[in-house]
Amino acid sequence: MKETRESRPQSAWMSGVGSLIFFSRWLQAPLYLGLIIAQLIYVVVFMVELWHLGEHVISHWPAVDESIIMLYVLGLIDVVMIANLLIMVIIGGYETFVSRINLDGHPDQPEWLSHVNANVLKVKLAMAIIGISSIHLLKTFIEVADLGSTNVENITGNTYTQEGVLWQVVIHMVFIVSAIALAWIDRMSLGGKPHGEASVSPASVPAPHSAPPELVAVGAAAPRDREAQAAHYEALARELRAHQQ
Repeated sequence: MKETRESRPQSAWMSGVGSLIFFSRWLQAPLYLGLIIAQLIYVVVFMVELWHLGEHVISHWPAVDESIIMLYVLGLIDVVMIANLLIMVIIGGYETFVSRINLDGHPDQPEWLSHVNANVLKVKLAMAIIGISSIHLLKTFIEVADLGSTNVENITGNTYTQEGVLWQVVIHMVFIVSAIALAWIDRMSLGGKPHGEASVSPASVPAPHSAPPELVAVGAAAPRDREAQAAHYEALARELRAHQQ
């Protein structure tokens, strides 16, 4: 039998230091409140970009350049994805490192919040960063479609070089490799099982209840008893027919 080691009683000083360290997690709460303000600023940025898009379409109607519209839309998507990243950091970080958010049974509870932890949060943040990088890379590809050509109008006014575009692609691939590595490490930490699937050892599975020997004997003898009763009833029926004749 495994012996349990009794924990030594802590002094008042050690208990106070531990409580102070545990209470220090609330120092992160103002940081998450600041991220909420940053998200509000991104809402304003989104509305300004949307206003510029509508203004451009109205001023150039009906000769609207599809590439410019696509760049504006990609800019809006970029703002939305950064806002999603902020939401994941605010809610997931607060839930993981500060305090629990009692949302059990709430109809608007995010699906990923039910199994969030530090590893899941890192993987989701890496995927969000890959999405944002993809948007920026797509905007670059639209802009540099005629890279190297002369007398070509620049859409956004930014200057691109082949080396700069190459480095954007390399950095994007680094983000992808990092996300794959994080997901692989997270999977290995769970023993190769996906989230939500707990590893169950054979010893932890309860054995099926075996029936008592008496019930087993009765169950085995039941078919024989039924056959004997049927033969007895047939004999009584033959005697009754014989008396009637």
